[in-house]
Formats: sequence, structure tokens, C-alpha cells
Amino acid sequence: MPYRASVPVTVAREHFDSPDAAALRQAQRDELDARYGRDDHEPGEKPTADSVPVFLVARTLEGVAVGCGGLRPLAGGGAEVKRMFVAASVRGTGVATAVLRALEEEARAMGLDRLLLETGTEQPDAMRFYEREGYTRIPNFGVYAGSEISVCYERTI
Repeated sequence: MPYRASVPVTVAREHFDSPDAAALRQAQRDELDARYGRDDHEPGEKPTADSVPVFLVARTLEGVAVGCGGLRPLAGGGAEVKRMFVAASVRGTGVATAVLRALEEEARAMGLDRLLLETGTEQPDAMRFYEREGYTRIPNFGVYAGSEISVCYERTI
């Protein structure tokens, strides 16, 4: 059964480069730039429509895009959650959980049983959220290994 947020939303696939998806991703980048004080806080290859074949957008019943997240398949199995973001105006209402649960459902439909993700040391709110949602902290993986500002998580789904 889909998770219900206290702010009613629909969560559906949308093209990575759609105008609303791009606006949400830009809002995320702007927030991260403000938190980290620079624009080079993500190591490795930047996500693209080709590398993130599943991208979801959460919309209010009025159609306003308020959250997003994607899945980037990993060569070693599983997928990485990418560009998970919820607008500040609806944080704490369950929108993030709705997006995350929808991503998990998409991953299961792809035959995947494991999700990994990276967040940062300046995002304690994100760390609390992922831990509350059943994600376990793991050693930094892939391009995040050795990063002093990265914190990585994993969940078997």
C-alpha cells in the first residue's frame, strides 16, 4: 500500500529533464551550495537522464511539484538514490517518505533488492530521515570513498 503523506501528493515517473524535475534539482543544488559553501560538493559523474532511468516527482493535488528522487543502477548490483529532495515548505509532512517508498517500489519492480545513497555531513536532517526510514550507515562507497563530507547508507528492500 502506498505511503500517505499529511500533505496529499501523487508520486509518479517524470523525465529527468522535464521543467519541474529540473527546477527541483536546481533548488536542491542551491540548498547544498548554501550548506557547503561551494558548488563542487559531489564527487564523480553528475547524474543525467541516461544514468538515472527512473526519476519520480511528487506533486500536490493542485499539481505543484514539491519533491523528487531518482534511481541510478549500480554496476555491482542495486541502485543509488539520487537527487532526493523535498521543498522546504512541505518538509515534515511525509512527502519525503512518500517519494522514498515509491523509489523502493520502483527498485523492486526492476528486480533490485538493495538501495544505497550518499548524503552529507552538513545534512543532519537527511541523516535522521534515512535512519528513521530503515537505512543503515555504511562505509563510503564508490566515488564517495575517502570523502570527508560524505555519509553513506544502505537498505535491503
